[in-house]
Amino acid sequence: MKRRDFSRRPGCSVEATLDLIDGKWKGVILYHLQDGTQRFGELRRRMPGITQRMLTKQLRALEEDKLVIRKVYAEVPPRVEYCLSELGESLKPVIDILKAWGESHQQRLSCAPPPVVVVRKPKRAA
Repeated sequence: MKRRDFSRRPGCSVEATLDLIDGKWKGVILYHLQDGTQRFGELRRRMPGITQRMLTKQLRALEEDKLVIRKVYAEVPPRVEYCLSELGESLKPVIDILKAWGESHQQRLSCAPPPVVVVRKPKRAA
């Protein structure tokens, strides 16, 4: 993935960081890889809303940006594992702060579970 040149713009370091973890899934993938090395299927199970194609695309982009290391084992069937690189590990505090902020503002976010509404049925007259 070709990176843009942010060096001549105000806020360039923030733009550059966000450009690396942009999109709906990259930050989530990085969050799950904080738990250690995982196979493709494990990541997919942890993110039921992502398609196989999108997960592959996002992992390739993260690998290209040197945030994730992909290790392929010469086995049948092939086994592929993903883990955070040293650069990816350096994003842990950023991901943790994003998680904490999301938890503290979850009620206002669209991903928050809907509030539970209890509807009581009126009692029937005997």
